[in-house]
Amino acid sequence: KIEEVKSTTKTERIASHSHVKGLGLNDAGEADPIAAGLIGQEKAREAAGIAVDLIKSKKMAGRAVLFAGAPGTGKTAIALGMAKELGPKVPFVPMVGSEVYSSEVKKVEILMENFRRAIGLRIKENKEVYEGEVIELTPEETENPLGGYGKTVAHVIIGLKTTKGTKQLKLDPSIYEALQKEKVSVGDVIYIEANSGAVKRVGRSDSYATEFDLEAEEYVPLPKGDVHKKKEVVQDVSLHDLDVANARPQGGQDIFSLMNQMSKPRKTEITEKLRSEINKVVSKYIDQGVAELVPGVLFVDEVHMLDLECFTYLNRALESPLSPIVVFATNRGMCTVRGADIVSPHGIPVDLLDRLLIIRTCPYTIEEMAQIIALRAKTEGLEIEAEALVALSSIGDRATLRFAVQLLTPASIIGKTNGRSNIVLADVHEADELFYDAKSSAKLLADNADKYIH
Repeated sequence: KIEEVKSTTKTERIASHSHVKGLGLNDAGEADPIAAGLIGQEKAREAAGIAVDLIKSKKMAGRAVLFAGAPGTGKTAIALGMAKELGPKVPFVPMVGSEVYSSEVKKVEILMENFRRAIGLRIKENKEVYEGEVIELTPEETENPLGGYGKTVAHVIIGLKTTKGTKQLKLDPSIYEALQKEKVSVGDVIYIEANSGAVKRVGRSDSYATEFDLEAEEYVPLPKGDVHKKKEVVQDVSLHDLDVANARPQGGQDIFSLMNQMSKPRKTEITEKLRSEINKVVSKYIDQGVAELVPGVLFVDEVHMLDLECFTYLNRALESPLSPIVVFATNRGMCTVRGADIVSPHGIPVDLLDRLLIIRTCPYTIEEMAQIIALRAKTEGLEIEAEALVALSSIGDRATLRFAVQLLTPASIIGKTNGRSNIVLADVHEADELFYDAKSSAKLLADNADKYIH
């Protein structure tokens, strides 16, 4: 029986924005009508492209952008397009306005946590590594200083060989324990980190490959270069990772601290003092050139859900020296600011609006809707006839684009039930009759108001 080898590429679940691959801008920064999974919204995409360039040139830390537009006009899609343009190395932290309301932690604490998550730190480390094939491994023992008959390992002598030469090392007994854990024997290729003393067994040297007819070992070639090498390792962490690593109480060896560590970890607040200490250390690293700051993007969807306390806090947080680029999105018009009786545009206080660059998203035309629905059908692997596509885009115009996209899957299931592999006009009409959109449901409620409980 021959089994099919599965591909190693990661399969992702199809989500509502999995067709977005970027902002779809050409070299001149102009938006192509259909590109990278985005359709229409040329002005908004070009503005987002300029914001991306500012982020890349590190000139935009502490600034904020607001995507404002009616529901279903592609605000989240453009923000995700920005994340894709920036690439995987720049931190992109999405959150929703209502996430800040927690019973355990203060609102501003959750905001601050996400702010810190969105600031990356690229740390460059020079590591000294010894690597080679083990040609000698002899532990030297001495009498146990505590008395008794046992002997302890004083040090271990290890010989390493590479293509360039051999070296004999005299190492600490703690490294001997690590060698035993890794089950290292003569003929294995290993590497030892000089700074931390970590030992890693890479595999068996391929000069021993002919020793047995069948073996489950992984054979590796003899390492090239010198035994003693210097490597530069680049590590990406966020400031929040540093906060959490330093906030955990390092308990002692007594029974109470062990019991405390075993009991369930409570979500605790990270104090302002700890954060300022970490900021000092980070600034020192940056001055020494060991680390480089990578301001990322914090994306706050449904920003009108935040209240006055959070907005006041954002004013201060945006002006701090370590601040990411913040992208807000809202679909509200003139409405009251939560936690106050002020009516303000987009439900955001005027003093914060003053600090934002506002990008407007406009409603889609019927032609653009048809293109978006066709793109979604392709992403979901559905075949759709031209007539059905026209019908779905007119439903999108009557109701909303989201509703039209949501009808795709039910229509395909109706088609399959009727023995077809593609979606035809009749399937779309049947799905439309079975499901109500928000507007027609609201109309039904208004017409039959006396039949419902108020």
